Amino acid sequence: MVLQNSVVGPPQPVVTIVGEHIILPCHLEPAVDARSMAVEWTRPDLKPRLVLVWRAGQKLNLDDENPSYRGRTSLLTDKLKSGDISLKLSKVRLSDRGKYKCYVPTLNRDSVFELVIIKYLHIFSLVEIDKDSETVVLQCESKGWYPEPELLWLDAEGKILSAGPTETVRGPDDLYTVSSRVTVEKRHSNNITCRVQQRNINQTRETQIKAKIHHQREAGLREKEQQLAETKKKEEKAKLYEELQKNSCIKTKTWRENMETLIRTFSQWTQKQKVTE
Repeated sequence: MVLQNSVVGPPQPVVTIVGEHIILPCHLEPAVDARSMAVEWTRPDLKPRLVLVWRAGQKLNLDDENPSYRGRTSLLTDKLKSGDISLKLSKVRLSDRGKYKCYVPTLNRDSVFELVIIKYLHIFSLVEIDKDSETVVLQCESKGWYPEPELLWLDAEGKILSAGPTETVRGPDDLYTVSSRVTVEKRHSNNITCRVQQRNINQTRETQIKAKIHHQREAGLREKEQQLAETKKKEEKAKLYEELQKNSCIKTKTWRENMETLIRTFSQWTQKQKVTE
């Protein structure tokens, strides 16, 4: 019984980031030497559709090859012997997103899968604290997604919080930006998580807002304490200066008495500062 070889690609979409080098996996099963085989990589949704053509152990430079791929594609020549006919795509562009076909003409077998390109997956959060209110408004935004993701708010136990509708914007580059706001009580606001996920491409980003709220409160308290301390020091210095001026202007005392008074007064103020600190 002769086994028919299959061309096997990835079971799920391949995800990469703009500017990266990516391997689009494809192999023969069972594994056979593919060095002398013809291999074609195409984009069925493009014209021209040819991405790479491999014949007689070398890559062909054809006129009907899609110009956007010239100089950016190759096979892994050291792995052809083991039946690996994966495509290496360099300097990925957003326009590379789409369906790819790995085809072996001599076997009349192919595999089709999708390549997903993302610019970046950035997520950030904002906190709005009203000292006169018992609630805190949290905002979360994430950019650079494709396909459209979902945004979730989670409490400290990982339970989903009820929030307003997620705002979704699709940019001119077809990438999605999502944002959402949630209002929580201050006593519950220390362990809130914003999670953005796209299950189809197995991508998740999340951020915790605990530190930001805590740091904002602590920073505010420290700033107020510093301001009060500076004000107190200025008042005490002004008072000391007035006292020194007064003592130095007493004409009935001798010069030595005036100096002793000045030194004693300054020494007392210095000792007082050490005690308060």
